[in-house]
Amino acid sequence: MSVFPPPRAAQAPDGTSRWLRTLDVVVAAGVFLYNLPIQRAYVPHGAPEVLGVVLSLALCAPFLASRRRPRLAFALMVAAASVQVLAGMPPIPADVILLAGLYAVASRCSRATSLAAAAVLEVLVVVGALRFGAAPVPTVAAAAVASVLIASVWMWGFTIGLRRAYVAGLAERAEQAERSRDDQARIAAVEERARIAREIHDIVSHSLSVVVVMSEGAAGLVHTDPHRSEQAMREVTRTGRTALAEMRRMLGVLREEEAGSHAPQPGTAELPALVEQVRRAGTAVDLHVGGQVRPLGAGTELVVYRIVQEALTNVRKHAGPDAGDVQVRVDYHPDRVDVLVRDEGRGRGAAAPGHGLTGMRERVQTYGGRLHAGPRADGSGFEVAATLPSAGREPVTSTGGSSR
Repeated sequence: MSVFPPPRAAQAPDGTSRWLRTLDVVVAAGVFLYNLPIQRAYVPHGAPEVLGVVLSLALCAPFLASRRRPRLAFALMVAAASVQVLAGMPPIPADVILLAGLYAVASRCSRATSLAAAAVLEVLVVVGALRFGAAPVPTVAAAAVASVLIASVWMWGFTIGLRRAYVAGLAERAEQAERSRDDQARIAAVEERARIAREIHDIVSHSLSVVVVMSEGAAGLVHTDPHRSEQAMREVTRTGRTALAEMRRMLGVLREEEAGSHAPQPGTAELPALVEQVRRAGTAVDLHVGGQVRPLGAGTELVVYRIVQEALTNVRKHAGPDAGDVQVRVDYHPDRVDVLVRDEGRGRGAAAPGHGLTGMRERVQTYGGRLHAGPRADGSGFEVAATLPSAGREPVTSTGGSSR
């Protein structure tokens, strides 16, 4: 089996380009035509003159297939040369094409195959020199010259084969690298769309839950307290506009013709505004930030914000008016940050988790953290607790108060 395939750019359906096939025809025809006028001088006495023509043709014709079937072509050429020796015909000019056949084998076949071909040709040279040499010294000299030619042609062909294999390997690695880049780009696009889907879920679920609660409250107060009903509807308007703005920003990333928005993502600094929005919707929330507050990195900051946002959304959806006082705690530690959202409801707080908690868990795991979401140990409500590794930066502020 050949271990040195020709470059793909030079291959036709039969493995060889047209100009190389033309070159082979020119070489074979040139050797045959050069040998044709003088072959009679080499035909043994008593042998038909056509023997020289037949042997020349048998030597040159297989060379036409030396690029596609180098081993077969060389074997046919050696067979013709063997018949020549057995017929008593001395070396003829057409025998030089055996070197071209050896080059084809050395440049396209394995090292063992090419060495075997060179050895066979060397045996033919030695046998021919011993049989047709005029004297010992000329015989040895002719064999030595032929051996040097055989070694030089083999080395040349084998070197060209190595270079061809190296170039083919580079081309294959470049193609693999290109496919790998395309695969990585597709994977990155899928991951980015999954992240955007989680963002959209958080935005929609939180905003719609606020809109639903505020709308229900406004509907109940429209006759008894029109002023508070108007305030509730204005809050619905503000929440809806904010959600629409965030949706436009996130959906803009999905447009292939645009590079996406680089607007800052929410973080821990926006937690008080988030809690205040939930309070205006009618849920009592206590926010407590403990430890030494410091930057956590944009990704971790967003995860903390989304955990609190999703947990508060679930409180309104599942616990409803039975949620009681909701506690939100963000505690900074030297190597981590803990997030806890706990309610006192006994209603639907223990319902089966949906996509929100699943997305929340994926976010936390992405940043090497842990998440627990389920009923409290004493059965007095539902809690979401997360632990995220911190970025390890130096504290910039210090606080330990609470917001009520």
